[in-house]
Amino acid sequence: MTVATVNVASHLSVMAEREPDRPAVILPRFQSDGSIQIRQMTFRELDEDSGRIAQGLKSLGIADGMRTALMVPPLLDFFSLTFALFKVGAVPVLIDPGMGIRNLGKCLDEAEPAAFIGIPKAHLARRLLGWAKKTLRHTITTGSRLLGGQHTLSRLRSIGHQLGPLPVKDSQPDEMAAILFTSGSTGVAKGVVYQHRIFAAQVEQLKRIYGIEPGEIDLCTFPLFALFAPALGMTAIIPEMDPRKPAEVDARKIVKTVEHFQVTNMFGSPALINRVGRHGVEKSVKLPTVRRVISAGAPVAASVIERFTKMLNPGVQVFTPYGATESLPVANIGSDMILTDTRAKTDIGKGVCVGFPAPGMRACIIRISDEPIPVLSEADRLPVGEIGEIAVNGPVVTEEYFGRPSATALAKMRDASGQLWHRMGDVGYLDAEGRLWFCGRKSHRIVTASETMFTIPVEAIFNTHPKVFRTALVGRRRHGFPGQPDTVMPTICVELESRVDVREWPQIEEELKQLAGQFEHTKSVTAFLRHPKFPVDIRHNAKIFREKLAVWASDQFKRGPR
Repeated sequence: MTVATVNVASHLSVMAEREPDRPAVILPRFQSDGSIQIRQMTFRELDEDSGRIAQGLKSLGIADGMRTALMVPPLLDFFSLTFALFKVGAVPVLIDPGMGIRNLGKCLDEAEPAAFIGIPKAHLARRLLGWAKKTLRHTITTGSRLLGGQHTLSRLRSIGHQLGPLPVKDSQPDEMAAILFTSGSTGVAKGVVYQHRIFAAQVEQLKRIYGIEPGEIDLCTFPLFALFAPALGMTAIIPEMDPRKPAEVDARKIVKTVEHFQVTNMFGSPALINRVGRHGVEKSVKLPTVRRVISAGAPVAASVIERFTKMLNPGVQVFTPYGATESLPVANIGSDMILTDTRAKTDIGKGVCVGFPAPGMRACIIRISDEPIPVLSEADRLPVGEIGEIAVNGPVVTEEYFGRPSATALAKMRDASGQLWHRMGDVGYLDAEGRLWFCGRKSHRIVTASETMFTIPVEAIFNTHPKVFRTALVGRRRHGFPGQPDTVMPTICVELESRVDVREWPQIEEELKQLAGQFEHTKSVTAFLRHPKFPVDIRHNAKIFREKLAVWASDQFKRGPR
């Protein structure tokens, strides 16, 4: 069998030939009597179904670089449709529906898709709100045509049955493969252009870093990451949960799913890992089949990692890779190093260690700037131990944002040899061992009259308080006298552990002030505000919307003495 290995869909065809009857995707659903209802597709079924749909897409003219918005929940059709789009050479446009109707519409207009595939509800919203109406030529619904859609998914499958499955297109490495939108948690959501070579490099990176082998069972709680499972030869278990609310997941169902399917690999956001870990410790749960846990999307507290490792066999680690939609993975670190070494440094404000760069990746620290840097020079690089902006180079670095040349110019640069570097938008430093340390988002730094403060090192001091769930450093602007400039006042917003009585706040606040005075980089912090529940991103429920907290904090102080 000949396949175009650079096209990620080719891995599915290989698995369909090697292990046709092994499940590729399983959707378990818990019944009221405690039993589990299972829907699944084998590698052969998924390969054939996606091939038939691809043939149907081609018959409509949806192929060869045509941008196609895909708005389907992470069920079996989602996998078939995504691989079908890859096979036919179309470009899936994937947008997190959790970002809200307004932002979703903006992203669709910006991507200028010529085709739209969605569930009936998505088509209804498209018609009512006019999403991408200037560019759409083809619309396909997974249901009936009553709510919209020129064609149905069942019709595409029928065409595929008549003509036979379409084989994987022999895509070239630099051809556009997909447009994946960022979450927009620290600004406007942007469409990241993925070329086929980026996906191919990511698959190889995941194999090398984590030693993932065909035949493993993957529990993936983030739909986009689940697409890698068939490419890696793993069976993907899609748990019964709302992927938009990982912090509210039913931990019992997650545990039962792991146990029932003997899951070996688990991917989850920090919020989900925290919730499941708390349940595991409370109920003395063990997960003996799990070989590794991967958590990404935001820094994971060492206490959360430590709690979760108690559910695992000795030697099994929780890995926290570092990266972004524009470049993933950049670096990797495991719980062994975190709990025995870097945790102690994090707790005294040295930042969060994200580990050594992944194979083939390079990281450097450059001077902090909010302006484009077209050419990376040696003068821009900072020495070991000095905090600056993180920039990375390597095989998974994407080249551009779709339709946003200004954003691309701000995020990309080339060195003297012409190598492409991506500016992560994060600040951090490299230590003497070559490990990368994360100190927060560049846009979240607080610049006062006397110093520049970075979120992660500052917040870490207060996060060690046993009654504090998390904190957020924000800048509160204080207006000066006429003729005098405004000043920025560092303020710590505090979310307490759920079990803590809010009447304890005055005492906790006093203890936090004492903590602040013990460290040079926090001694200027004197303002603390208790917040009932931080606003966080939809995608991972872990990235704190500090911009919203800053507005809230300013409003609190405008109301006068507390």
